[in-house]
Amino acid sequence: MHDIEPYYNWRHLYIAEEDEDSPFYGREYSEFEFSNTVYNYYIHPQWDEFGSRTLYLKILFVDYELNYAIIEMIGEWNDAVENDIMQLKRSVIDLMVAKGIYKFILITENVLNFHSSDRDYYEEWSEDIQEEGGWIASVNMPEQTQYDFKRSHIDWYIKLMEIPGWRTFQPQHVFQLVDNQMLRLLS
Repeated sequence: MHDIEPYYNWRHLYIAEEDEDSPFYGREYSEFEFSNTVYNYYIHPQWDEFGSRTLYLKILFVDYELNYAIIEMIGEWNDAVENDIMQLKRSVIDLMVAKGIYKFILITENVLNFHSSDRDYYEEWSEDIQEEGGWIASVNMPEQTQYDFKRSHIDWYIKLMEIPGWRTFQPQHVFQLVDNQMLRLLS
C-alpha cells in the first residue's frame, strides 16, 4: 500500500496545501517518513489525514468558479467504528461547502471496504448542497465496496459511477463527464 500515491499529474493546476481556502492549506509532507497506516500497512505520506484512522484522502483539484472538487480516497471507510463520515463531513466537507463547493467527485477506487452505521451525515451533506444544485459522486469504487454502499442505501446520497480512464483527462473534463451523468440521473 505504501506504493499507492495520490494522483499527482494535476499538481501543476492545483495543490491543496497552497490553496488558502483548502482545509489542508500550509500542510507539509515528508517523502520519506511513512507514519499513517491502513490495516497495519503503511501508506504513502502524501495522503492527508482528517481524523480517521482508516481512511485518508487527497484533494486533487478544486474549481471555485464551477463549484466542484475532485477528492481521491484510500483505505477503509468505516462509519460503524470510526464514524468516518462524521470526520470527513466536519473536517473537510463543511469547510469546502463554506467556500462555495457543492459538487463533489470522490475517486474511490482505493476504498477497500465500507462499514455502515446510520445515514444522518450523508443526508445532512446532501441537504447542505441540494439547494445549490449540488451532488456527490463516487467514481470507480470496487464492487465489494459498492455492494456494502448499496446495501446500506448510501447510494441514495452518493451516486456510484465508472470512469475507467479518468487519469487520462484534465480535471475539467472529468467534471464534465460526471456532471453530465449526474444531470441524467437526477432529472
